[in-house]
Amino acid sequence: MTLLLKHQLCHPLYSATNALLRAYKPLLEPLKITYPQYLILMALWESDEINIKEISERTLFDSGTLTPLINKLKIQGLVTIKPMVTDKRNKIVALTAKGQKLKEKAQSIPKELTCRIELSKEDMQELKRLSEALLTNLRKTESESNG
Repeated sequence: MTLLLKHQLCHPLYSATNALLRAYKPLLEPLKITYPQYLILMALWESDEINIKEISERTLFDSGTLTPLINKLKIQGLVTIKPMVTDKRNKIVALTAKGQKLKEKAQSIPKELTCRIELSKEDMQELKRLSEALLTNLRKTESESNG
C-alpha cells in the first residue's frame, strides 16, 4: 500500500518543480539565461560583489554546480570574477553593467510567474514555508547521518 505512487510526497513535488521550471523558461529565454543562472543573478542583484561561498549559501548550489554557472555568466559578459584581496584562493563575483541592466528586464518575471501559478498569496506563502521546512528537516537529517 505504501509503495503506491499516489501516496508518495516526492512525486507531486518533483512534478510541480519540473512544471515550475518549464513556466520560467519562456520568461528567461529573452534574457538568454537559465533558471540556475537567474538564481545567481538574483543573489548578486540583492548584494553585488560577494564571494562564491556567499552565493552558494544563498542559492543552495554546491561549488561544483556553481563554478560552471558563474563561468558561463562571465562568458556572457554579465559578471566578473576576481580574487579576494585578503585571500587569493577565494573569488569575488561582481555584476558588470550588462548584468546590472539585466535586472531591469527581469523585474516583471516574479509577477508574470505568479499569474501563471494561479494560487492565492496565502497559499503561495504557505507552500514556500512548508518547502523551506521540508528542506531544513531533510538537511538536518542528512547532516546527522553524515555526521
